[in-house]
This record gives sequence, C-alpha cells and structure tokens, in this order.
Amino acid sequence: MCRNSANKALRFILVLFFPILLPILGPPGAALAGKDLVIGEIDPLSGHLAQHGLEIHQGILYAVAEVNSRGGLAGRQIRLISRDDQSRPEVAINQAQDLIFREHVIGLVGGYVDSLVGPVSELALRYRVPFVASASLQSGLTARKNPYFFRVSCLKGIVQPLCGFLGQTYKAKKVAVLHVATPGATEFAASLKSCLEQTGQKVAVQEKFRPGWPDFSVLLLKVKQAGIDVLISGGFYADNLILVRQIKERPLGLQAFIAPWGLAYPSFIREVGPGADGLFGTCAWNPGITQPGTEQMSREFVAGFRQQFGEEPNTTAMHGYTSARAMLAAIEAVLQSGAKPTGETISKALASLDLKLPMERLAFDAQGDPKYYHHVVVQIQQQKMVVVYPPDRATGQVDFSLARR
Repeated sequence: MCRNSANKALRFILVLFFPILLPILGPPGAALAGKDLVIGEIDPLSGHLAQHGLEIHQGILYAVAEVNSRGGLAGRQIRLISRDDQSRPEVAINQAQDLIFREHVIGLVGGYVDSLVGPVSELALRYRVPFVASASLQSGLTARKNPYFFRVSCLKGIVQPLCGFLGQTYKAKKVAVLHVATPGATEFAASLKSCLEQTGQKVAVQEKFRPGWPDFSVLLLKVKQAGIDVLISGGFYADNLILVRQIKERPLGLQAFIAPWGLAYPSFIREVGPGADGLFGTCAWNPGITQPGTEQMSREFVAGFRQQFGEEPNTTAMHGYTSARAMLAAIEAVLQSGAKPTGETISKALASLDLKLPMERLAFDAQGDPKYYHHVVVQIQQQKMVVVYPPDRATGQVDFSLARR
C-alpha cells in the first residue's frame, strides 16, 4: 500500500513539475538537423486497452517500414519512437512531453480512446507539434480550434450508418444501449439515442459500465424485463466477448445484437465460434472490405502486413496505418516544397491533405476531423463478415432468423 502511494505521489510530481524542466531539455524540433526524421507514437501498449493499442502500433510500424523500404522521404529515413501510456492519461501526458522535449519529435501519432487522446491534443496545441490521432471520437476535442490536432476517425461516421441501418432495416420498438463509461462511448450513446428517436425508435434502456466490467447479468436482466428488441453495445472487445457469452447462456428474445467496436474482428469470430453467427458489427475497413477503387491497394497492405507480422491486419491496425500515412504524407509535402519540417509547416500540410487510402479518402475539415470517414454495418454469417449496409456497398442481405438471440 505504501509503495502504491509513493508511486502515485511521484507521478503527480512529474505531471506538475515536468514543464519546468522543458527549457533545460530544449525546444520542440531542436534535432531537425539530424539525418533521420523522428516521429513519436503514444499508445496503450499495456493496461486494459492494450489489445487495441498494440493493433494501432502494428499499423503505424507498417506504415513507417513501408516508407523506409522505398528509400524514406527525400532520401531521409523515418525513425519512430514508440511509448506506452499504460492506458492511463497521466502517463500519456508524461510520455508526450518526453517525446517532444527529450526526443525532439516533429510529429505525434497514435492514441486510443479520448481520455488518452485528449490530453495529448492539448500538449500538441501548447507546444505546436502536430498530432494525428488514430482512434478518437469525442466531438468536444475538435470543438475548439486546434491547428495542430487531426484525427482519422469521428463519431458521426459511426452513428449515421448505424442509425440508418436500424431505421431502414429493423424499425425496432424498443432499443437498449449499454456502453462503457469513456467520453467517446458516452457521447456515442447519447448521439445514437437522439438519432434513433428521430426515426421513431425508442431507447428504453441506456446504461453505462466501467471499463473491464466482469459481469453484465444485472444489466441484461433490465434488458429482458424491458422487452428490448435490439441491444446495442458501446463496449470494447473484451466487453463484447462477455456480453455475447452471457446472452447465449440466458437468451433475451432479442431481434438483434449490434456492437460497433470490438466485434467485427476475425479474432472475435474465432473466439466465439459459431455463436458469433447472426451478430452485427460495424467497421471502417477489414480485409476484403475496402473503399471502392482501393481493392489492389488494400490487398497489397494485407499481404505486406501478413509478411511483417505473421498475422492478418484488422480495422484497428488500419486506423494506425492511416494516421501514420497522413503524418508521413504531410512531412513529404513539406520536404518537396523545400521548407523545413516544423510543427507549423507539417500542420499546414496536414490541413491541405487529400489522400486515397483503403479505409477512407482522407482529407480534414477546418476542425481537424476527417471529411469522409464512414463505417459499414456487417453481419457475421457462417463466421464471415458480410456487409449489409449501406446498400451501395452491401455484399449480402440480413439473415433475420440468424440474428435472433
């Protein structure tokens, strides 16, 4: 107990006094004269968010390796320095400051969930270092103008297709939303509720739970007693594994179970087996699910990723790859213009970026949000992901009998 208290006190002192040490360590970008171009990554590589943090990390590693294998940018190699925020905001702050002032990175990438991304975005603004977040949804993070913060995902790209799918396909009388108590997931639940109620679908149950919640039996009892037709989970991978298994143990009479995060993964399907059939998820990308016109690009990514890591990439890895590609493309544009890659020049290049990538056409609006980020809705059929919405990207139809729980 004493050791834990001492560690907490030390972390508090570091957070409080680290800015005082910054002038000693030197200003951001002080190492620009070196040959390598140094960028930093902050991700939850340990702690309760480690699984998705490691997936983002792999996507970033692949993007950097891809560029370096082609000779780098303007003949200069990219050096990536990766740091673990341990799934804790105070650690993310310390790691970001260290990357900026000790390692002199010219840009930051990575990040999973807004409680970790938000503090780093504030440091990006304060110290004028561009930051491209791999996974961020909370609208408040881009409500205030921050010319140094960009992200490759946004909440409306999930809520709009999910709301459209439910309104056009199910028109459920009663919906339940169970969500993890993170800023992005809480806002997701509120935004989805508002959208669904505009289409005449009632959200009769809306409950939050802590990250790492081990037992959903009480919440599922509320769902059953309310006579819910469609249950939507705003939880992550581990949460959805527990939810699906507990629903299987005690059927609720649901017409559908939908989870926008952590379900449309090959690893989830393998873990649950035949019990995954009929479930719905959403994704921005997966092997075989790519933006029209990017099929060859997507296949090359999958093949290269498989060769480097010995496994299939998933949608979270693609988010990491996309954020790194954005940063690298902006740095390249600066170098080609003859300017020095500074926080200001790279941020301006990011603001004018327009890339065609497997996950999305990537261009940022004035707030730093992606203009073209959209999920598709998939149903697991015969342990495969089948796109069922929107109609112009569908690869199959909803199997209603398979969806009932």
